[in-house]
Amino acid sequence: MSAKPTLVSVVHSEWIKFRSVRSSVTGVLLTLLLTIGLGALITSAVRSHWSQSSALRRATFDPVSTSLSGTLFAQFAVGVIGVLFITAEYSSGSIRTSLAAVPKRLHLVVAKAFIVALVVIVVAEVACFVTFVVGQTIFSGVVPTASLANGAVLRSVILAGVYLTLLSLVGMGLGLILRQSAASISVFTSLLLILPILTLLLPQSWQNALNRFEPSQLGQSMMSPTVTANTLSAWSALLILVLYTVVVVGVGAGMLERRDH
Repeated sequence: MSAKPTLVSVVHSEWIKFRSVRSSVTGVLLTLLLTIGLGALITSAVRSHWSQSSALRRATFDPVSTSLSGTLFAQFAVGVIGVLFITAEYSSGSIRTSLAAVPKRLHLVVAKAFIVALVVIVVAEVACFVTFVVGQTIFSGVVPTASLANGAVLRSVILAGVYLTLLSLVGMGLGLILRQSAASISVFTSLLLILPILTLLLPQSWQNALNRFEPSQLGQSMMSPTVTANTLSAWSALLILVLYTVVVVGVGAGMLERRDH
């Protein structure tokens, strides 16, 4: 009788799956390209139009979050990474093999979450630090700049990578819940794009109360070195997004445990 797989062996197996799947590799490359490439493009545009900026724009300008603007596009790439790491197995039917090989469903979820989080945190942090440095270099001499020597600035850049990592886990959780790539990606995209639009239909007082808790707004709070009106502090935003992630992944894990036998 063969020995039951340990959590370490399951993690190793999931790592082999991740690096051998084309969608995972493509998602990683897109995350780097979108974060760095679009960040550089946006900061270049800001520099070229800085002389026409209004006094209010200059007074409220944030060189940190502006240089990290590429993450607003990369967030969709990391979400797809998380989704497809689960749903690709359902679409191919290989999930049956995975579940047969790993009797403890929780071990499978933990292993997949660990691999997704590890890969994305490394890629996202590298991308965020590179795009920040590139952005400040582009701004230098024309637009106000920021330095990593400032604790709040360093925190913002680090949390930008954490934000992308948590979104990849949210994507994975949605994949566990819905089991279909198109449905999971649609829901993920809706959380980031459609939900803020729907909020605009509410009374202004409700908008002010709810906007700060939207995933995309939480990301903005995490990437900003300062706290503005109607926004949360970076650490409060991080805590709430962690709770969202735990709930989504937890629900997905519970559904996997109940229905996939």
